[in-house]
Amino acid sequence: MKILVINCGSSTLKFKLLALQTGGASVKEKRLAGGIVDKIGGRASIKFRAKQELQETRAVSDHGQASRLVLDWLAFSKLLEDRLDAVGHRVIHGGDQFSQPVLIDEEVINAIAGSSELAPLHNQPSLRAIRAMRERLGAEIPMVAVFDTAFHHTLPEIARRYAIPPELADKHHVRRYGFHGLAHRYMMERYATITNTPREQVKLITLQLGNGCSATAIAGGRSVDTSMGLTPLEGLIMGSRSGDVDPTLASFLAQREGVDVETAEDWLNTKSGLLGVSGRSRDMRELLDAEDKGDKMARLAIDMFCYRLKKYIGAYLATLDGADAVIFGGGIGENAPEVRQRILAGMDWLGLKLDNARNNATVGSEGRISADDTRVHAYVIPVDEALIIARDTFSLLKKTAP
Repeated sequence: MKILVINCGSSTLKFKLLALQTGGASVKEKRLAGGIVDKIGGRASIKFRAKQELQETRAVSDHGQASRLVLDWLAFSKLLEDRLDAVGHRVIHGGDQFSQPVLIDEEVINAIAGSSELAPLHNQPSLRAIRAMRERLGAEIPMVAVFDTAFHHTLPEIARRYAIPPELADKHHVRRYGFHGLAHRYMMERYATITNTPREQVKLITLQLGNGCSATAIAGGRSVDTSMGLTPLEGLIMGSRSGDVDPTLASFLAQREGVDVETAEDWLNTKSGLLGVSGRSRDMRELLDAEDKGDKMARLAIDMFCYRLKKYIGAYLATLDGADAVIFGGGIGENAPEVRQRILAGMDWLGLKLDNARNNATVGSEGRISADDTRVHAYVIPVDEALIIARDTFSLLKKTAP
């Protein structure tokens, strides 16, 4: 089965074309093509790769146009000649309605649109891509929505609810939804595979660290707590998001600065975090370089980032009554050994001891970075969300096929 995976961010569209087939009890995947359209909404950077490559810069107005560019290039590269079997879409927010992958129809599209208020920067781009693909490919090519919030639908009530009146919460569907579910699920499943541990016995803390950051406590292979909440703003310090703050901060800043609350909330989402504290960048690589050159605010931003993570790891170790391992994924988690070292420094007392040589050698690759004689191990597992989406699409279509 040939499956095209579409993963929309607020200003990016990533894709992979995969061929999947069953091999005994397992599913085997082969990558045929992949790429990204970056900085959508302006002069976009386009990088597509298969047997031949495309690199160019051009104006791309929205994710619908980006989707059409992908289909045109795949057709030009003769990768769709023997039929495309399905398209799998990553959708950030599934609200209360979606805890499993679903076949996309008009009812599903309307439901995704209804959840857009909670993730406007992400659900709307996905909808534009879905509509463009349906218009271009027609109804005969099935499309599947795979939801980033679905993995966290297993949160117990004590972790899922906010301490507000239940009638308000239920009326307005207010709960902690969690995000980055595909990434956390991939790290859990991959850890189970490489350690030969049954998923129902896995007990982990998974860290997805990139421009957006989140932590998840996993017990029995299921999410039992996670750092993001109703929206992706809650939790860890991120590239441009503040993470946890006093709930009255937005209205306080709005009053003092003479702006509306929406503007103050936008500051917390787009002008805070690493960018806001450093006054320089949201890119960890740039901040580490600036710190080496003596920039005190860059150092403060990194220290705050690592401190917040250490607090969450400690809290989740308590929640889980200990863990098998801490897993690092995402751009920072996979490629910044110094940041990993600072996050885990001083945890020897609870049985988590880093092996510095392994840690420094593990950049953009998979491996254990903890010492042999430690009770709680640490791993780096590069995340492949596209693989999860393709597998879920394949599995759903196999179940629903005539």
